Amino acid sequence: MASAFIRVTQFFAAIAVCLLAGLVGSAFTTPAIPTWYTALAKPALTPPAWLFGPVWTVLFILMGIALYLVWSKGWGQKNVQVAMTIFAVQLVLNILWSYLFFGLQAPFFALIEIILLWVAILMTIGAFYRVSIPAAALLVPYLLWVTFAAYLTYGIYALNP
Repeated sequence: MASAFIRVTQFFAAIAVCLLAGLVGSAFTTPAIPTWYTALAKPALTPPAWLFGPVWTVLFILMGIALYLVWSKGWGQKNVQVAMTIFAVQLVLNILWSYLFFGLQAPFFALIEIILLWVAILMTIGAFYRVSIPAAALLVPYLLWVTFAAYLTYGIYALNP
């Protein structure tokens, strides 16, 4: 009984941590959307601003489920510790991108940072794969979206000198 409670608690905690990261990032994002972001020239394929919130929410939930799948293998395992540490780094980089792009309104620095984020996500997928293949698979949409976000970041940087 206690084991089931712990697993359920871990599941919701993992998702909550990821959603909290999204909430922190949105604190930088939300104020800039109706002002600075709206005024920017944007590249082709830029989706409407309202789409980003739902997409990121789904991605953060998928990240949380992936985190849970790794965490549930047991914190005492070295590969779990490594995977969760790399995951934590990429989560911080995720927040940092929002701060650089929207908070500081610095697309160039956000572009450099999103490349680091992309590499960190790839490293996370590799580390998760060694613990749980489904967990690694759950991060693939995140990697694809960040790849698209890198394109958008570059386009905004290039179009708004």
